[in-house]
Amino acid sequence: MTDNNASATRDADRVVIFDTTLRDGEQSPGASMTFEEKLEVADILDELGVDIIEAGFPIASQGDFESVFEIAKRVKNATIAGLARAAAKDIDRCAEALRHARNARIHTFISTSPVHMKYKLQMEPEKVLEMIASSVSRARNHVADVEWSAEDGTRTEHDFLCRCVETAINAGATTINIPDTVGYSTPQEYEALFRMVRERVPNADKAIFSVHCHDDLGLAVANSLAGVRGGARQIECTINGIGERAGNAALEEVVMATRTRPDALPFRTNIDAELLTRASKLVSAVTSFPVQYNKAIVGRNAFAHESGIHQDGMLKNAHTYEIMTPESVGVSKTSLVMGKHSGRHAFKEKLKELGYELGENALEDAFKRFKDLADRKKLVYDEDIVALVDDEIVTANDHIKVAALTVIAGTAGPQTAALTLDIDGEKKTHQATGNGPVDAIFNAIKALAPHEAALELFQVHAVTQGTDAQAEVSVRLSEDGKSVTGRGADPDTLVASARAYVAALNRLMVKRAKTKPEAMKAG
Repeated sequence: MTDNNASATRDADRVVIFDTTLRDGEQSPGASMTFEEKLEVADILDELGVDIIEAGFPIASQGDFESVFEIAKRVKNATIAGLARAAAKDIDRCAEALRHARNARIHTFISTSPVHMKYKLQMEPEKVLEMIASSVSRARNHVADVEWSAEDGTRTEHDFLCRCVETAINAGATTINIPDTVGYSTPQEYEALFRMVRERVPNADKAIFSVHCHDDLGLAVANSLAGVRGGARQIECTINGIGERAGNAALEEVVMATRTRPDALPFRTNIDAELLTRASKLVSAVTSFPVQYNKAIVGRNAFAHESGIHQDGMLKNAHTYEIMTPESVGVSKTSLVMGKHSGRHAFKEKLKELGYELGENALEDAFKRFKDLADRKKLVYDEDIVALVDDEIVTANDHIKVAALTVIAGTAGPQTAALTLDIDGEKKTHQATGNGPVDAIFNAIKALAPHEAALELFQVHAVTQGTDAQAEVSVRLSEDGKSVTGRGADPDTLVASARAYVAALNRLMVKRAKTKPEAMKAG
């Protein structure tokens, strides 16, 4: 009897992790992923132990449909979810994309707040209730696992929210999500909201309740954990917290909060935390969204100590300033300095330490670039290798690559850039002038790959210290309302600039292809 009670308590403390990096995360301006990159991310999420992977919004585009379809066939363990509005064609398209999934979930939603119903939907509350019943019923006819979401749930009137939840459960919803869509709530309010709904809705015990929090006020993780304290048992989150506007709750933060503070948060997940850093690096690389240095859990400085007082404490006992070990999230304590005498085996082991596992071809290419870098730098730091490999991952499937660059610069202008690009296997060269070397390089790129995109951001920072440090450049381009970001790394800032611009241009081509397949051509 004691064992059964313990088992029941253990199950009650289990929190399901619903990852929406591939759907909500990809909606971040400039964070679009290619088909191949989405498959890579899905693989690491499945390996990580994510319970539900929201693979996309199948009705949104043919590209989204195809990626959800392929992920549904490919993923071995996780349930695959697709998003659908409360419309028959959305739900049917979603079901079609999920038909090969081992475990499939249709996630349908509709707005329930007064401001959304009046201005966005232009519907009366009774009509919204009808649509909830019909959409959930239709989804349930396709799959046994149906999630319903009350968009803008935290700004919905409580009486109406309870009616909506009851209607959705009666229609067959097995998970009820009450999102903080605009990041407006506070932890106390959000916890109370879940307690209220679960107490007032008569059939609440027939569904799992879910949180989905945005970070507009920096409260997404705190609100998510508060919702769990209020009775929710599913957290919707993304790797690195990417997502609309200020982003979503970060998966790595909610997972490590429950692991580190079981006294205050007595909940458990099935996530393999030692893979968190690896997942973070992959998502950062494929989206070209750098992780801020002081980001919790996976930031570059998360386990770095520079203050003399902190260093002294760490040398005496690591617990003085670290509440979790670096190893627990997949970071190695050891800082192995790599140089030009390092061999392929040492390089491969270093990559494993840093959370990368490359195929033989990718490893060979990365090792060659590492040796080239080691010949130009006295010391190669971990950050140098991360920048190098991320650049390799991002550019592996690009249509356009930088093949050669020569720049003439100085006080007497105009500056000149002679650039060779590899465009789908064909090398093309052009010489251009500009108001400075970077302007000349970008003018040469435009001549070789004509486009009308506007440059929104050009940013340079040093990966490590020293005059021989690698430069990491970020470039953001905008065209027809589409915004993409590319990154490039190299000890030569001008080469890094060219690579970053070309990386952004490749991403822009992918964006074009989602609405116009023939636009995959450069220009």
